[in-house]
Amino acid sequence: MNGKKGSYEINIPSTTKAKQPESRKKSGGGGGGGGFSFKGWMWSVWEFGKEDSNRVKFSLKVGLAVLLVSLLILFRAPYDVFGTNIIWSILTVAIMFEYTVGATFNRGFNRALGSVLAGIFAIAIAQLALSAGRVAEPFIIGVSIFLIGAITSFMKLWPSLVQYEYGFRVILFTYCLIIVSGYRMGNPFRTAMDRLYSIALGGIVAVLVNVLVFPIWAGEQLHKELVKSFDSVADSLEECVRKYLEDDGSDHPEFSKTVMDEFPDEPAYRTCRKTLNSSAKLESLANSAKWEPPHGKFRHFFYPWSEYVKVGAVLRYCAYEVMALHGVLHSEIQAPYNLRLTFQSEIKEATSQAAELVRCLGKDVSSMKQSIKTSLLKKVHSSTERLQYAIDLHSYLLTCHSDPPDTSSKPLSKLLSHAVSYDLSDQLNDPNPQTQDTPSGTLPLPLVTAESYHEMMRKQMRRLHSWPSREVDAFEEDGGLCMDTLPRMRALESTAALSLATFTSLLIEFVARLDHLVEAVDQLAVMAKFNHESL
Repeated sequence: MNGKKGSYEINIPSTTKAKQPESRKKSGGGGGGGGFSFKGWMWSVWEFGKEDSNRVKFSLKVGLAVLLVSLLILFRAPYDVFGTNIIWSILTVAIMFEYTVGATFNRGFNRALGSVLAGIFAIAIAQLALSAGRVAEPFIIGVSIFLIGAITSFMKLWPSLVQYEYGFRVILFTYCLIIVSGYRMGNPFRTAMDRLYSIALGGIVAVLVNVLVFPIWAGEQLHKELVKSFDSVADSLEECVRKYLEDDGSDHPEFSKTVMDEFPDEPAYRTCRKTLNSSAKLESLANSAKWEPPHGKFRHFFYPWSEYVKVGAVLRYCAYEVMALHGVLHSEIQAPYNLRLTFQSEIKEATSQAAELVRCLGKDVSSMKQSIKTSLLKKVHSSTERLQYAIDLHSYLLTCHSDPPDTSSKPLSKLLSHAVSYDLSDQLNDPNPQTQDTPSGTLPLPLVTAESYHEMMRKQMRRLHSWPSREVDAFEEDGGLCMDTLPRMRALESTAALSLATFTSLLIEFVARLDHLVEAVDQLAVMAKFNHESL
């Protein structure tokens, strides 16, 4: 350096310069430092429309309806008949046009009834004010506006009239506009009639465009939404049980991460959560579907749309159990992997049978056919009974202080026919097998499995003894375990083992709730007149 011999020059790049290209890449190369990318925005809009093509159809239909009504103003003849009141037709289309046909009919009914009542009230009060004289006329109009505003605002809060809330709102602003403009123009009757004609014209255009051009039926949306919920609950159940039986604890995430409900490797879990939040959506679609005429697969009047809401409610109760199973799967204290393998076959069988029954119910609703599910119910109940029997038979594995049951007085053939198979791989590799000294008439106890179970529980207790949790080596460096912690170790072993009992009990409760789900679907099939089909 500086020309001296034997010196070296070391160039250390600046941290800000090194990070500058990376920050430019993140900004997308767009102009400005805000990071807005027009290309990315257009791609998100494209994905949003591609996800549901009905969104694009609805937007185009609204534009077509507004264009047709606007032609009445652009042409001279309709404008000469209605005058400036023709603008009310555009306002009616913009307010009344809804996503589904049923919602449009519902909104149109409230709009028509509210406008008619407001026109009648406005004409009656205007005639009364004119007969009272010029002095009392503004006072009568002012008091009437106050009373109409107070009464309509109170009535729309009445529980049985909540569905007509928009109608009361229409009465309020239509009455105020008609009575005030009629007072200034001097002819309230002509003003009210012209505006009612304009509102009726806009309502007719909105209904015709919504029904005739790519109609979006609320009944079909409700039907598809319910069928999708059946599939999501079945997929989430199988996904949860599969991960629970395959998870050996090697890549178990930290507790602080699992409480955020962010599981990118569990797509069925996210869809099942949507099922829990679908109550308001199903009720809204059912209320809209009641206003729709017979269409498509729903060809008779007074279709039992409310039964769809009842089936969705029972299905959500089943989804609650699946969410509880996910809670056990991602809990901090887990049952040992070897203990879970003990009941693996029974848990898998009960899960597969339950998921198959849920999918069968969803298929019946989708195809609108009523099948006989007696054989499926028997399979589900029998698999659940086998799981319950396995838990009862080996309950001593779930309580570390309990001794194995005395089986010397029971026949060997009966035990072999009902007992759940243990993991014998460790016993075969044991250089000192214990089967030679076993008395005749009794079963050899799974010593290796029990020892590995207690060893794993000791390690898990050492990791979880402190907060935050530490590894075994770090825990032993601090002095190891004292005598006071031995009772806590035994309690933690029992708690971890009982987490498996919690998981299986939730699975059994899920199966028990399937009986109510079958009854709800059968009730829907009877009231909706599904076709009968033998299984």
